[in-house]
Amino acid sequence: MPSRRTAKASRAVREVVSTAILFELSDPRIKGVTVLDVDVADDLRTAKVYVSIMGDQKEQQLCLHGLNSARGFLQRKVADRIDTRYTPVLTFVLDAGVKKSIEASRILRELAAERGEDPEQQWEQTNDLDEIEENTED
Repeated sequence: MPSRRTAKASRAVREVVSTAILFELSDPRIKGVTVLDVDVADDLRTAKVYVSIMGDQKEQQLCLHGLNSARGFLQRKVADRIDTRYTPVLTFVLDAGVKKSIEASRILRELAAERGEDPEQQWEQTNDLDEIEENTED
């Protein structure tokens, strides 16, 4: 479990990096990037930045290469924002969780369509059942 100090540093690094990527980087390789999470080490010397990149495999690798090229600039932005003895060395990690959840959702919709069910209607029925269960627990 991260300490309060590292959690606060993680939030600050995430905010600075995502803002800098969105507004300050002009590298054409870097597009469609979402900063999902940041894990800062206990000693605040390293930070893993988990990113989601839209596009195919080639575009993702190109964007990841661009992010690694801009690492010094981003670390300088982090150093300006966070007052610590050491500036965390950023490492970018491609997180495929968002793409996997979109793919799973697509597969479930296709299965519902094959069965002749309306996925939206099924969602409403599930929500109705959840409400019934909540009311019976009281």
